Amino acid sequence: MKTHLYFVPGLAASIDIFEYLELPKETYEIHYLDWLIPLSENETLEDYAARMCKRIQHDNPVLIGVSFGGIMVQEMSKIVPTRKTILISSVKTKYELPRRLQIARTTKAYKLFPTKAIVNIESFAKYAFGSMAQKRIDLYRKYLSMRDEIYLPWAVYHVLHWQQETPLPNIIHIHGDADGVFPIKHIKNCTIIEGGTHVMILNKAKKISELLMAII
Repeated sequence: MKTHLYFVPGLAASIDIFEYLELPKETYEIHYLDWLIPLSENETLEDYAARMCKRIQHDNPVLIGVSFGGIMVQEMSKIVPTRKTILISSVKTKYELPRRLQIARTTKAYKLFPTKAIVNIESFAKYAFGSMAQKRIDLYRKYLSMRDEIYLPWAVYHVLHWQQETPLPNIIHIHGDADGVFPIKHIKNCTIIEGGTHVMILNKAKKISELLMAII
């Protein structure tokens, strides 16, 4: 019997970020959960997670989330029983957020987040980086596909205001020691990938694949 794996990408990211993972199809059944558009800017994280769970069609799946997707699968695991919940480049509690993000929450600086810069990433990148930005624009276009103007501020808000105080049971955490978004110095009890950045799901996919198979 195959093990069912459900993957949730990072904030604003598409399921294409998982394309370099190599997991044997005879052992695992892979399912990707792309982001839903929030019903409103006031939809709670719990209600959103419940809507995500409605797309899970198998008992005791393994949930795997990257970055904000890691927060999401933890919330989903409170609703549906899971075999394991695996975080990649994410956080287990609000205390693992770096100080700068905690300050952004306190000062509400996150409200200045330029969501339209991502919605119109091509124009923004050309303006900021010039003609050299075309390759980067192509990557943004491919991997940052969720550009809805309700989703983006909603997601940023819930990263900063996540209230989890203690790690949930049955959580496994894979983290890079060069992660610039969630620095390793704030992360406890994780499997470390040397040289892994916040986007290591793309450039450390072979190592992550090996870890996932060993863990599951």
